[in-house]
Amino acid sequence: MARMIHSMIRVLDEAASLAFYETAFGLKVADRLVFDSFSLIYLSNDEQTFELELTVNHGRTKPYDLGDGYGHLAVSVADVDAEHARLTKAGLAPLAVKDMACGERFVGRFFFITDPDGYKIEVLQRGKPGRFI
Repeated sequence: MARMIHSMIRVLDEAASLAFYETAFGLKVADRLVFDSFSLIYLSNDEQTFELELTVNHGRTKPYDLGDGYGHLAVSVADVDAEHARLTKAGLAPLAVKDMACGERFVGRFFFITDPDGYKIEVLQRGKPGRFI
């Protein structure tokens, strides 16, 4: 069976992205590969083995067009309200916490935050393994 190991996004400002992902989600550099025209930076934390790969194309000065195909990354947290308050205090401007329901079935609580390149990250209340409530 295949196991997901990382997701990659292209970033313009390496320092801004590293600061955002460390402040927001505790992700630190696990590995860095520097090539002639680009660098790959793998971020992780002690919560999981899944990594976020940041690709930095050397010399690029124009922001990336995320187009209409990008969805979002998602992370889960133990206390979505406390995490929202922490990120607000850190000046990262998360959107409001929302409740999600499917008909009368409560599905969960979540909010979105945007990284320096415009990528959306969904922050979900942690629940049962494999589910976000």
